[in-house]
Amino acid sequence: MKFNNLKKVLAPTILLVVGVMASCNEDILDQSNPNALTPSTFWRSADDANKAILGAYSPFTHIWNYSRFEIFLSDYRDDVVNGFATSERTAIGNFNGVSITNGTFWVWSTNYQAITRANEILFNVPNIQMEEAAKNAILGEARFLRAYNYFQLVNNWLNVPLITLPIGEIKDPEAITQADPEQVWAQIVLDFQEAQKLLPKTWDNANVGRATWGAATAYLGKTYLYRKNFASAKTEFKKIMDSGLYSLTKDYGDNFTEDKENNSESIFEIQLKADGNQGWGGDAAGVGKGAAFHPDLAPAGFTGQDGMRINSWVLDLFLDEKTIDNQVDPRAFETLFWDTDQKTTHAGRVLTSHTYLNKSFKEAYGDKNVGRIFASKHLDTRKGYQASQTNGWHQSGNNLRLMRYADVLLMYAEAEMGSWAGNVATQAAVDAVNLVRKRVNMKPFDLNMTMQDLADERVKELTLERTRYFDLLRWGMVKSRIADHPEFKSESGGTKSYKPGREYVDIPQNEIDGNPNFKHNPGY
Repeated sequence: MKFNNLKKVLAPTILLVVGVMASCNEDILDQSNPNALTPSTFWRSADDANKAILGAYSPFTHIWNYSRFEIFLSDYRDDVVNGFATSERTAIGNFNGVSITNGTFWVWSTNYQAITRANEILFNVPNIQMEEAAKNAILGEARFLRAYNYFQLVNNWLNVPLITLPIGEIKDPEAITQADPEQVWAQIVLDFQEAQKLLPKTWDNANVGRATWGAATAYLGKTYLYRKNFASAKTEFKKIMDSGLYSLTKDYGDNFTEDKENNSESIFEIQLKADGNQGWGGDAAGVGKGAAFHPDLAPAGFTGQDGMRINSWVLDLFLDEKTIDNQVDPRAFETLFWDTDQKTTHAGRVLTSHTYLNKSFKEAYGDKNVGRIFASKHLDTRKGYQASQTNGWHQSGNNLRLMRYADVLLMYAEAEMGSWAGNVATQAAVDAVNLVRKRVNMKPFDLNMTMQDLADERVKELTLERTRYFDLLRWGMVKSRIADHPEFKSESGGTKSYKPGREYVDIPQNEIDGNPNFKHNPGY
C-alpha cells in the first residue's frame, strides 16, 4: 500500500509579511491579517506537526530529484551507463558538472528544501503539546531526512554548507560558509543515531513509506562504511540482519514492480504515484509524482528522450558464470535488454529478454542496434505500455527502492572483509553474500572470495539502483574505472573533461553569486 499522503500534503511555507501602507493611522498599521500563516499561528498542534513532516518528504518526489533528475547524478555518472547525446543530462557524467548548469542546481535545491523543512520541524515540534510517541516519531523522521539529504549532498558536492537551524534563527545568514566535509559527516552520523532511537520499527498500513528504525540503522551502517569505520558498520548492519524485520524476496524481480512495493526486502523506498498528473512542477499537490526517470532508462525507440545504452562489460560480467542448473543469471534479464533467445526459470517464472509490448530484441529492432544493450530494470514492461511515455511523463507509479536488504547483506560482507584494504574473506562475509546468490541459484562462494568478487556481485545485484558511482567514488576508482575509459562515455563525447576534483559536482553558480564565502569545487 502506498503512503499516498506523501504526495498530497506539503509542509507550509512560513512567511512573515511586512506591509507598507500609505497611511498615517498607526491603528491601521498595527492590524494583523487573521489568515496569514506565521510561526506563531502554525506550530500549535499535532496536526501541524504531521503536515510539516509529510511536507519534508515531498522534495523526494520533485521532478528535479528522484522523480527524474537525480538519475543524472547517480546512474548516468557510472561506468555502466553510456548516455546518448551531449546535454546537461550527460554533462555531469562526463565530468562537466559546472556551476552554471541546471543539473548542478536542481538536485541540490531539493536536498536543501528537505533540510530546511527538517530544521523547522526539529526547532518547533518539541514545543508542541502532543502525544509523546507521535512526537518522537516525527522528530526521528526529521533527523533521518536531514541526515539522508546531507548524505546526498556531501557525496555529490563534498564542500557544502552545514545548516541545522531555521534560517530565521541564524543571526547572519550571509556569514554561512561551506563546512569541512568531516563536520558534515559527523552531523550525518549524529542524526542517523538520533533517528534510530526515535523511529518506530514499523508503521501501520496507512503510513507505510515513512522512515523506520530499519532505514536509520541501514543508513547509519552505510555512512560508517563510506567513512571506512568497518567495525561500526558491521555492528549496524548486523542489527538489521538479526532484527527479523527483513528478508529477501523469493523473486528478485519483485523489487522492481509496482505490485510488489514495500515488500519484505524493502528498507527505504521513494513512494511514487501515477495519478494522471503531469508537468514539470514543483513539490506541490496536483503535479506529477510518478517515475519520470523511466524515459531516461527506456531502450531506443521506446522513449521520447535521448536515452542511453549499457556498456558491454556489464552483460559480459553477467554471462561469465551460469546458475547451478546452467542457466543465465536471472538478474541479467531483470536488469538488461539484449539480443538473445536464452531463457531462465526463476521463482516459477520463465525469464526472457524483452521490452515494452513484450517485444524481443529482434522484434523491436530487426537488423538495427546490433550488439547494443539497453536497460530493463524498473520499466514496468509487463503492464502493456507501448513505451515509457505512453501516458505521459509520469505514467508509472513504480516505487524506487533505495535501500534493500540485499544491499545490507553485501555491505555487511564488505565491512567484514575490510573492503579493498583488507580483502580477506571471512565465513560471515561469505555467508552473507551467498544468501544473495542463493536466491538466484548461483554457485556459492567459499573462503577464496575476494573483494573483486564482492564488487562484481554488487554490479549484478544493484545495477541501475543509484549505487555504482558512489561505490567507485568511495573506493577511489572514479578515475581508473571511468575517466580512464572514455569508451564508457563514447555516446556523449568521452571523458576528456576530467580533472582531479571533478569526481564531485561544482557548487551551483547562483549560490556562489549569493554568498561571497562560497567557492567553486577543486577542478572547476
